Amino acid sequence: MRVFIAALLFAGIAAAGTSMILNAFQEPGYVAFTTSGARVGDPGHNLVGPG
Repeated sequence: MRVFIAALLFAGIAAAGTSMILNAFQEPGYVAFTTSGARVGDPGHNLVGPG
């Protein structure tokens, strides 16, 4: 029983530590996938012509 409780405690500590490490390195999708080439407000000339 002691080993099982120790394993649960270790799993909880490992999960919390991994979560903190990943939160430090990851960034939201709206930041990670932002490009300077996407112009939504001014479509300009697309494949079918203007307007």
